[in-house]
Amino acid sequence: MSTTPQPVPAGPPPVVVVMGVAGTGKTTIGPLVAEALGLPYAEGDDFHPAANVAKMSAGTPLDDGDREPWLDAIGRWAHGRAGLGGVVSSSALKRVYRDRLRAAAPGVVFLHLTGDRELIEGRMAARKGHFMPTALLDSQFATLQPLRDDEAGVAVDVTGSPAEIAGRAVAALRELGGVGG
Repeated sequence: MSTTPQPVPAGPPPVVVVMGVAGTGKTTIGPLVAEALGLPYAEGDDFHPAANVAKMSAGTPLDDGDREPWLDAIGRWAHGRAGLGGVVSSSALKRVYRDRLRAAAPGVVFLHLTGDRELIEGRMAARKGHFMPTALLDSQFATLQPLRDDEAGVAVDVTGSPAEIAGRAVAALRELGGVGG
């Protein structure tokens, strides 16, 4: 992503979509960012249909058709938060997925959590009780299309503690403008 992020229009708080490959900390960082901005948080994994969870638990990557109902559910939540603000996690790996979310909720802003594959793999291996196996990490990186210059959002590295990452994320979002005071 370019160092010149697309600005967020001034006005009501936006809905922030915390994106990135599995293991970047979306479920950890998202609530911290939401709390710092005084906004509600929604866990993107909770929007997955049971068939998607079963497929990923079996080590099978989702295809675009699998992701459509999931993205639509997240988009409906984001649309419902328009003008109120909120934070929701979603891998949003491809531009077409982010376009689908923007079509449902045009004011969304993306917070792309980025990091070194080895660090992310280590974090995935250490987590307990999550349906996404480490074996799918390569497919996540292969699918990832980073934010482009024309997309409202920021990229934040996931090196450091959750508090440090969330602090950098909130600062970057505030730099965009229109995000929590």
